[in-house]
Amino acid sequence: MHVDVAALGELLLGRWKDVRLASRELMKRDAFHRIPGQSMDEHRERVLGQLKLLVDERTVLRAFPQRLGGLDDHGGNLAQFEEIAIADPSLQIKSGVQWGLFAAAIMHLGTEYHHDTFLPGAMSLAVPGAFAMTETGHGSDVASIGTTATYDPERDEFVIDTPFRAAWKDYLGNAALHGQAAVVFAQLIVGGVNHGVHALYVPIRDGKDFLPGIGGDDDGLKGGLNGIDNGRLHFTGVRVPRTNLLNRYGDVDANGVYTSSIASPGRRFFTMIGTLVQGRVSLDGAAVIASKLALKIAITYGSERRQFADGPNGEEIVLLDYQRHQRRLITRLATTYAMAFAHERLLETFHAVFSGEKATDADRQELETLAAALKSFSTWSALDILQESREACGGAGFLAENRLTQLRQDLDIYVTFEGDNNVLLQLVAKRLLADYAKGFKNADAAAIAGLVAAQVGEVAINRSGLRSFVQSVADFGSRARSIGFVRGPAAQRQLLTDRVHTMVAEIAGRLKGVAQLPTQEAAALFNANQNELIEAAYAHAELLEWEAFTDAVDRIADPGTKQVLTWLRDLFGFTLIEKHAAWYLINGRLSTARAVAITDYIDDRLLPRLRAHALDLVDAFGFAPEHLRAPIASGAEKQRQDEARAYYADLRASGKAPAAE
Repeated sequence: MHVDVAALGELLLGRWKDVRLASRELMKRDAFHRIPGQSMDEHRERVLGQLKLLVDERTVLRAFPQRLGGLDDHGGNLAQFEEIAIADPSLQIKSGVQWGLFAAAIMHLGTEYHHDTFLPGAMSLAVPGAFAMTETGHGSDVASIGTTATYDPERDEFVIDTPFRAAWKDYLGNAALHGQAAVVFAQLIVGGVNHGVHALYVPIRDGKDFLPGIGGDDDGLKGGLNGIDNGRLHFTGVRVPRTNLLNRYGDVDANGVYTSSIASPGRRFFTMIGTLVQGRVSLDGAAVIASKLALKIAITYGSERRQFADGPNGEEIVLLDYQRHQRRLITRLATTYAMAFAHERLLETFHAVFSGEKATDADRQELETLAAALKSFSTWSALDILQESREACGGAGFLAENRLTQLRQDLDIYVTFEGDNNVLLQLVAKRLLADYAKGFKNADAAAIAGLVAAQVGEVAINRSGLRSFVQSVADFGSRARSIGFVRGPAAQRQLLTDRVHTMVAEIAGRLKGVAQLPTQEAAALFNANQNELIEAAYAHAELLEWEAFTDAVDRIADPGTKQVLTWLRDLFGFTLIEKHAAWYLINGRLSTARAVAITDYIDDRLLPRLRAHALDLVDAFGFAPEHLRAPIASGAEKQRQDEARAYYADLRASGKAPAAE
């Protein structure tokens, strides 16, 4: 069995292969690499200098309008941006603050006046900027922020205030030192009416000094990403011209009249926020990159490092030959492949929406839901992968020079960055419930009765244990027969899909009629089901990952590569089913025999088969030594082990080896 590493590498690189490769080539340069041991102040200045190098290379302008020097290439822009994490996540995120948040907000929320007036400075880094949305008191709940922008008709200006401490803008990149302007999100008040959250372009500094009415603090040392100057901003009677309102979705004219092309305040808010979804998309991609780096390092080391004299002639065994090590790393390798293929699907969807190819409200809603689900799955998974990779490398993994601890620290914030994962999954759950409700909207009475009858039948079978009994009879006590019933992709899809559908249906039944309840009672009912809502949404994310992996396997032509990737996909699917075995058993979806057979199949068949191809599978990630920069993945460990083995072989051959006691 042979894996075509080059062809698999191309599949992983996806549609924007050439853009990714160009970005990786750039990230080989020492000038973009983090210098271990630098102080926070030194690291911040280095990263600012690296942003200027990116401007010189013109790599950061792909998403901007052609008439301003960009390429209108939204998918390619994120593809090149994600690869910057190879060099230093601080560099990636600070560039994301400048061009993916600050400049992107001007582009997507502003109109031609703002593009001509403010975008050139943001694009060229002449004006480093902050994205002032999050407040100390409100993070994920943007609609409830406390900052106000009140229109003064006498001076044709907006007056910006943070009326209490919790309304201070917080955790903002570029706010502590480098930012000269900010896109500030505030409640827009015109003529005594609050029109909800809008964004304004606000100068904040003249060089190093804050402008009048503006103050702030440095957030200081953080758990990671210390190359970014995160800080706080507050505003007291700060005035900006009326034309500084980024008015694509809501405007105030010279007479003080507010107008919007979107009548519904709620829909207007979600439309504005939705234009900034690229942050979640890029974090999903960066989590994939970090996971690939970690597993390339850990699996390379695990295939060279020897421990315990369990082999022939008392030779020590490489770590990756131990079943537990395979369980630790190869299962997570399967997850990383799923994440990689799912991300390419997400990137395609993002590009279609932002390029205008598919940009209906339904398309945008689909993108937001997909981004929320995948970002949650990948960022949580990346932390798990980084930690397990570190532990699998023992003391060597804890050394800063091997990068695993630093990557883990830098990616820690990703699970709450651009939306706390738990909050994002509630968004996904609400979309699932809405889709479930649509299934009843236009159905006639007979169809609804049939569906209900079918559900009652399912409940009776599941709760009585009949399904498990039938499975047990069919299996006849044979584990080989048990796994045969669930091994194929159709069975895996059915099990994963059924879990999502059942969870959503049960929650929908409990929330039936919630729309007719008073607000407080409705909120209490949602709160009582919140944990299960999030669990259902995460199950949906797992299904999306599995489906993307399966689609990718179907596109592989080379027989050997297809077989190995099929095993890897099966490992991912069965690991998910095994993880949720209690649910499948309680709900009668699996018999005990089949649940046990899945674990045996993972340990006895899939892991040994994939062990032989583990190095090929991480080589397909396409990282050069300049990207890894981890001594334990450089071949040095193999040289040490070979030296030790040669020493003992020579000692035995000489007849001088001491006898065992």
